[in-house]
Amino acid sequence: MAMTSTNHRVLVILNKEEATLALSLTEMLEAEGHTVVGPVASGFEALSVMLHQQVDTMLCDVSLQGPWDGIETARQLQVQHPMPLVYLTGMTNLDTLMSVVDTTPAAYITKPVSVDSLRAAMAVARQPHPTLASTPSTRSTSEAREVILRRGEYIYLKHNHQFVRLGLGDIVVLEADNNSTIVVTAGPRYSLRLSLAAILEQLRYPSLVRVHRSFAVNLLHVTSFNDSESIAHGISVPLGRQYKADFMRHFQAS
Repeated sequence: MAMTSTNHRVLVILNKEEATLALSLTEMLEAEGHTVVGPVASGFEALSVMLHQQVDTMLCDVSLQGPWDGIETARQLQVQHPMPLVYLTGMTNLDTLMSVVDTTPAAYITKPVSVDSLRAAMAVARQPHPTLASTPSTRSTSEAREVILRRGEYIYLKHNHQFVRLGLGDIVVLEADNNSTIVVTAGPRYSLRLSLAAILEQLRYPSLVRVHRSFAVNLLHVTSFNDSESIAHGISVPLGRQYKADFMRHFQAS
């Protein structure tokens, strides 16, 4: 018996080689009353779709091909918009099961997919999940939808309708500007609709240190400092009293 869900939108992420399965899943989901978004064949496609369309649940193949496998795709999408996650895989070994734990999936379906297994997984995914309630989904919509992609020591920022690569070491200063943050480099500046605290939390880059309620500085670029300011690449950055002790902690006398 079909479920009575109303406009519950499921983003389906499968490899291109899984065209037959994609068609089958689409038919099964629609028969159960869901709306299928996609299918898409890569993590980047999934992210682009999610940023422009409503998505309520993610159904993602663990062995996705491309720069992001299914687990990394799920991680990146949930950073931007936490949602219930259902994994799809042909592997049932313990290593695979353990590797998905930190993305807190709601359910896990093994191939071949049956109507009963899909129905059960989607029913579980639609139940309230406390872990999602406590994630950054409580942020404003504009903040939750701003995108910072990361690959090793590089990040990719949305700028003029495309992603621009920037080395973490090239960031000189982060400056809060109302509800946005200015990323200052030796060259261009980029504006992100994220708070300074949110960016520092996402990047977790040890050399970027908060020195004021409105500023963080990259210690790699600091050429001098005193009790009230630091100089990074010729830029004067105020040193707030409450941040001074943490700033000095990064310098050790020899």
